[in-house]
Amino acid sequence: MPMTAAEARKGEYWLDEYGVRDAWKEATGEGVKIAVIDTGVDGSHPDLQGAVGPGTDVSGAGSSDGQEGLGAEPPHGTMVSSVAAGRGHGAASDGEPGGGTGVIGVAPEAEILPVSTWLGTEKAGVRSTDEQIPDAVRWAVDNGADVINMSVGSPQQTWPESWDSAFEYAEEKDVLIIAAAGNRGNGITQVGAPATIPSVLTVGGVDRNGEAGWESSSQGISISVAAPSEDLVGAVPGNSYQDWTGTSAAAPIVSGTAALIMDKYPDLSAQEVAHRITASAQDAGATGRDPLYGYGILDVQAAVSGDVPPMEGNGPLGSMAEWVEVHRRHESKETPTATGSAQPLTDQVTTEAKPPEPVEPLNSTGALPVFILAGFGLLVAGVTGAAAWHIRWLLRGGKKSGRK
Repeated sequence: MPMTAAEARKGEYWLDEYGVRDAWKEATGEGVKIAVIDTGVDGSHPDLQGAVGPGTDVSGAGSSDGQEGLGAEPPHGTMVSSVAAGRGHGAASDGEPGGGTGVIGVAPEAEILPVSTWLGTEKAGVRSTDEQIPDAVRWAVDNGADVINMSVGSPQQTWPESWDSAFEYAEEKDVLIIAAAGNRGNGITQVGAPATIPSVLTVGGVDRNGEAGWESSSQGISISVAAPSEDLVGAVPGNSYQDWTGTSAAAPIVSGTAALIMDKYPDLSAQEVAHRITASAQDAGATGRDPLYGYGILDVQAAVSGDVPPMEGNGPLGSMAEWVEVHRRHESKETPTATGSAQPLTDQVTTEAKPPEPVEPLNSTGALPVFILAGFGLLVAGVTGAAAWHIRWLLRGGKKSGRK
């Protein structure tokens, strides 16, 4: 049966369990812009009305405002946006921002800037991923984004050189990029690009018990923090709701947290915002940073209002500019390439960290769009489980939709 708006709100367990409601006493994300580089965002959904600002399409196949669903999973970008900055609808609850029913985001007064891409299937006339991703990042920076959410991923740790300057540009302009680590359930065991890129805050996933998700998260030493990635709910086009799972959903929870921090502390740099998130995280797994939980499990209330130790060095995320200086300077100037693979931020994890006992695959995969880096370029590949997910969605009554 279709999920109601009341059921969707009731299903947002992270609002209480991760301190989101407590954090709203300090900040709501007002004045902060979150760019969502994804499959398009349906701004007409009741929970997103008034939350979606100017957008764009970088695929060559979508609407100019970035609000048309594209690719293998057209609803995906709408779900991501609702978790980050949904406003709910209907009569407001006492003492809370936004409407009292439907999906309310972690930062319900932040603004979404939709950037639609086409990932996961092949289509004539669609621009290459080499072009889409860097153009999306640059557009977001140039149009005032404070945070960029990238719930997209690759099974490869490397990235094309054509991406370097865009991610370096975001770092130069002090824009925080937050990326999903990827999901084992979609065949991504190791964290892949863009979540391996220096200056990017990478989000892994945990289940309701705070254990690293077996199907719903990957592993890698570039993971910075872990957030809820199972038993989640999001808004989908057609004024509907859908349960889902995966780091695609965990990432916007962290993006919303970053927006709350930026609202309360508008003078902090992107690295300082990342530091508040990682330094306040609750340590899990091996002591200190590890390849399943990063620095620990997200604590939204502590990230927004808790005391954190001073930031060491240049911050927890590394520097893209410094990485380029070290790793690109010896490349031949006579044979430049726009698609040559870059070395990852960290060496590959060759021995898997011990995960919790495997569980049966979840009913809803919530698969993120996956793009494959192959040979001398990027080839868009099918998303594991995407077809089945979309069929289930249709059977449930879904409709495709056109810092201060």
